[in-house]
Amino acid sequence: MSPCTTASLAAALLIGGCNPAAKDKTPQAVQTVEAAPPDSVSSPDAAAAGPTVLFIGTSLTAGLGLRPEQAYPALIQAKADSAGTPLTAVNAGVSGETSAGALNRINWVLRSPADVVVLETGANDALRALPVSEARSNIAEILDRIKAAKPHAKIFLIQMEAPPNLGQQYTAAFHKMYADLAREKGATLIPFLLNGVAGHADLNQADGLHPNVTGEEIVATNVWNSLKKAL
Repeated sequence: MSPCTTASLAAALLIGGCNPAAKDKTPQAVQTVEAAPPDSVSSPDAAAAGPTVLFIGTSLTAGLGLRPEQAYPALIQAKADSAGTPLTAVNAGVSGETSAGALNRINWVLRSPADVVVLETGANDALRALPVSEARSNIAEILDRIKAAKPHAKIFLIQMEAPPNLGQQYTAAFHKMYADLAREKGATLIPFLLNGVAGHADLNQADGLHPNVTGEEIVATNVWNSLKKAL
């Protein structure tokens, strides 16, 4: 991965703002957490709807600069529908969030049903040069709370990267943290979210940071390639 790639990722994650509520653009609607109260999948149609996949993350999950149906959780919903794999995607992305912020809201987020949880967090910590030990502690606690609240859920942790200007020692430790946490907490590691997208101007929005519609399709494929094996 080039310095341009990791630098582009780091800058992208700094931009604030939340994803608006998703609309029904696919046969099975992508929901936001606000639209998915704890008992929302306990209806007679719940089994037919398949597992609920809860996506927790930053602007890259929220779909900053895109319409709700263009964010990667919605694109995964569409891929699953096309493949005949029933699932209900729930987008719980919040732009600009750190791992501490994710930890602060995780109990509320986990009020939503979830058979599968996909966690994307931590890169905003690197932007602030947070010690890797602190980021690790936050993410470990998030994973522990997911396991406690959803003991039967399959958990996925998305690999994120630190900007190269923080030095090789920091970036290497930050990178290694994800594989270590996935192994220790029994989660499945998804490769770097922006593989094939970060650093490519034609795949990003005008800010040069967030994936455009074409880039977001690649992001969705990156996640789907790991997720579909569990579904």
